[in-house]
Amino acid sequence: MLMKPKIYMPTEEEDREINCGIEADPDTYVPNDEAFSKMSRRGRPKSETPKVQLTIRYDKAVIDAFKAGGPGWQTRMNEALKKAVTGKHT
Repeated sequence: MLMKPKIYMPTEEEDREINCGIEADPDTYVPNDEAFSKMSRRGRPKSETPKVQLTIRYDKAVIDAFKAGGPGWQTRMNEALKKAVTGKHT
């Protein structure tokens, strides 16, 4: 049986000591509300045309043919499917 780890909470005195140590640390930076609001999100920007994740099955020969072109095979496959549906690349 897997046991959950026990959580040990600091006493009030230990918590005060921890917070005093944080305040005394010159490398500690807590942004104020204005600075926090100016921070930007990290990561990839949201796409105007997001992809939809789904599970689908293709013949092995189809997948092998796209993979044979190297990295980017999923993008190439998506472009081929768009061309088949719309008659052009978008």
